[in-house]
Amino acid sequence: MAGSKSLPVAVIGGGPIGLAAAVHLVQRDLPVKVYEAGATAGSNVRAWQHVRLFSPWKYNVDAAARSLLLEHGWQPPEGETYPSGEEFLAEYLEPLAAVPAMASVIEYGARVTAVSRLGIDKIVSSGREQRPFALTVTAANGRQRRDLVRAIVDASGTWSTPNPLGAGGVPADGEAEFADLIAYGLPDVLGRARSTYIGKTTLVVGAGHSAANVLLDLVSLSEADPATTAIWATRGTNLSRVYGGGADDELAARGELGSRLQHFVESGRIQLVTGVSITAVRASGGQLVVEDATGGDVRRLGPVDRIVAATGQRPNLDMTREVRLDLDPSLESTKALGPLIDPNLHSCGSVPPHGHRELAHPEPGIYTVGIKSYGRAPTFLMLTGFEQARSVAAAIAGDLAAADDVHLVLPETGVCSTGSPGTSASTASTSCCGSSPAAPVPEVTRTSCYGARG
Repeated sequence: MAGSKSLPVAVIGGGPIGLAAAVHLVQRDLPVKVYEAGATAGSNVRAWQHVRLFSPWKYNVDAAARSLLLEHGWQPPEGETYPSGEEFLAEYLEPLAAVPAMASVIEYGARVTAVSRLGIDKIVSSGREQRPFALTVTAANGRQRRDLVRAIVDASGTWSTPNPLGAGGVPADGEAEFADLIAYGLPDVLGRARSTYIGKTTLVVGAGHSAANVLLDLVSLSEADPATTAIWATRGTNLSRVYGGGADDELAARGELGSRLQHFVESGRIQLVTGVSITAVRASGGQLVVEDATGGDVRRLGPVDRIVAATGQRPNLDMTREVRLDLDPSLESTKALGPLIDPNLHSCGSVPPHGHRELAHPEPGIYTVGIKSYGRAPTFLMLTGFEQARSVAAAIAGDLAAADDVHLVLPETGVCSTGSPGTSASTASTSCCGSSPAAPVPEVTRTSCYGARG
């Protein structure tokens, strides 16, 4: 883009992958501006800070970030230990954001609401590449402004846009009406939200590792009050993906999570109902029931006191409506990644190495990295994001040799084959959640769905 070399590269999102991208850009002496919508670095992590990652420290620190931190006297945590979200913030993300070279380029409370080319909309082709990007930014004081940047690394993630409870991809009938009784993601069942769940019947919906963590927390809570009960509803019928590879999983904590969950289901501590596609939430005598009206008859499940929708997240595409993106039609991932990560086809732990070429779009200069690059696929690992950030930063700097020299080795799940989840094919996921080493139920350590992803 002629005349824009002096403009900064915008990194949207100050989570682990966004900060990694910023570090790599800073080390290449490129001007950088990080826009973080929250009040602190890694603000989304705070939503699950009570949860323990299933990946040990050695997998959770970007190499360039590690070098920068060591230059400023950082004491790295022991590599084989498993941090909680709170520890991940305090011992890595917050110190990284406080390094002077990083602190000077991060703006907190800055929400990017739109991305466009200066003075032209999506339709115009002539001279497009010569115009800088224009970001519409709402600052912490509520004022809106326009910032010009030379390139964009979108690491904004998906945490703030959870999938609805409704199986059709839109909210179920009654979902909005009863929103105060529905939690999304990973509520702190054993901590801040303990009084909400203890002694109650909770329906957990979802077949991923987030659901597994919530269910295990509810089992633990039942030790204090046996009236605490958990019902687990899944759309599919084959749960091999969440049960995982057990002892064969190279991330032992991830394998242990699935094994413990399977044990509690088989022992009757967790009531499992499969093949449920929720279409409605209804009131029933002060409680809730969910309905599945996809078949000939209406199927009802409940009554329950609370619902946890652990149904995953999706990318928010509103911000990039006026730039030319190339997305997989089903996953909303970058298009080149779709066939490699599509859970309808496989859930292997061996995602092929990929970098800037798979993360770029028809709009030159914009890249999607981190969990957002995977769209709706639940198979992202933080290691993947660090390599994405390195490759994209090299590409923006014009070092294509380094950008194309992509290496990625992910821990195997112990289960890997092709097929559609919920069918007869065995599947396993490199999804981001897991558990820490086995412990008695009252002292259960939890793991984050975000914990191994960026």
